[in-house]
Amino acid sequence: MSSPQLSRSPLRFALPAVIAAVVLLLVVVKPVRDMLIRGLGGVPAGSGAVAAPDDHAEKDGHEGHDHGHAGHKEENSIELSAQARKSIGLKEGEVALSTYQRTITIPGMVVERPGRSRYAAIAPMTGFLTKILVTAGETVVPDQPLFEIRLTHEELVQAQADLLRTTSELDVVRREIARLEGIGPEGLIATKVILERKYELQKLEAVQLSQRQSLLLHGLSDAQVDAIMTTRTLLGTMIVRAPGTAATDGGSGTLVVAELSVDRGQHVNAGDTLATLVDHGTLLVEGDAFEHDMAAVTTAAAEGRPITALVETAAKQVETIDNLRIAYVADRITADSRTLRFFVTLPNDLIGNPRAEGESRFVTWRFKPGQRMQLRVPVEAWPERIVLPADAVAQESVENYVFRANGDHFDREPVHVEYRDPQWVVIANDGTLFPGDRVAMSAAQQLHLALKNKAGGGIDPHAGHNH
Repeated sequence: MSSPQLSRSPLRFALPAVIAAVVLLLVVVKPVRDMLIRGLGGVPAGSGAVAAPDDHAEKDGHEGHDHGHAGHKEENSIELSAQARKSIGLKEGEVALSTYQRTITIPGMVVERPGRSRYAAIAPMTGFLTKILVTAGETVVPDQPLFEIRLTHEELVQAQADLLRTTSELDVVRREIARLEGIGPEGLIATKVILERKYELQKLEAVQLSQRQSLLLHGLSDAQVDAIMTTRTLLGTMIVRAPGTAATDGGSGTLVVAELSVDRGQHVNAGDTLATLVDHGTLLVEGDAFEHDMAAVTTAAAEGRPITALVETAAKQVETIDNLRIAYVADRITADSRTLRFFVTLPNDLIGNPRAEGESRFVTWRFKPGQRMQLRVPVEAWPERIVLPADAVAQESVENYVFRANGDHFDREPVHVEYRDPQWVVIANDGTLFPGDRVAMSAAQQLHLALKNKAGGGIDPHAGHNH
């Protein structure tokens, strides 16, 4: 009887200890579990606990706003002083939609117009050059005297003598007709005689006209021929004048003596070149297009598309000449360079006022033959695009940025660049920028570097190295 009681007594004392241990474990484990769950951001189901407010969530509610300016982000915004703006030459402008003409750039050189820009002053008759009335580089006008020649050409001397003889015979016949007609019908002179004298007068007038035209073809002017007939004196000298058709050939009428080919006292023959005159009022730009650009050049010429020429000025700036047209395109490929030549009409201007040295005038043209240029030939048009100057877009790796004015700050905005050339950048109209937005039109790269320095984003010393 005693042995069963002894066997149950250990269980009776152990059971309360086990229950106490389990309760203690629950009391200790639950807070630890809740702590872990809160640390992981969760809330136990059915516990009724509320997660503590996240400091970052509160900050996110204000992200993108600062100083009351919408869209302002401190890490993408920079403020410049007035001195800094002047130092980098910052310019602002408004965004606008426009049509961008995509172009190809072709090298070119200024040349004269064949058969239009140069004139030769030639000796019309054989003789000695007694006077040179101009100097090399001097500006002359059409019909201005250039040279005086003492004539020794026998044919011209004989032509003048024949004209004088015919003129004298005409005077005699006219006087005779006047005398016969003055006698009256009661005289003994028959009407037949008067008619014979009139027929003779008509023949002499025809001969005189022919001789006059011969002298004009020899190079004499109407005034000179009239002087021979009036004074009854042979012309011993001849004046060679500047061409009078320069302005009618599409030129400016301002001729420059490019070269003198003779000396005073020199004997010259009929047809010898005395001087070369040039009119650079209108020139051409000769472009050399490669074969893969032939289609663009031919289309631009056929459709009359405007061509832009670029030329470097004395101040190392690039000057643009707009609204030029292709005059004509060569009909063959140049054998040695394998290029297609085409020619663009280039109107020229005078620089300043003519300079006077004594009785001579000298001018300076803006464009000169041999001057290098770049020709931009339009290929296609892209409408409804945002076109900004190249300096308005900063570039880093594959990213492109513009800086939009936001109060006293500039906010950096990434943009999608569709096309870029040395002068312009075409930005997609995708809602990043809107017409009327004010952006920095220059110094965008400097603003980008300044923003990186502000954020401590200097050059990575490990850039380009693999570890």
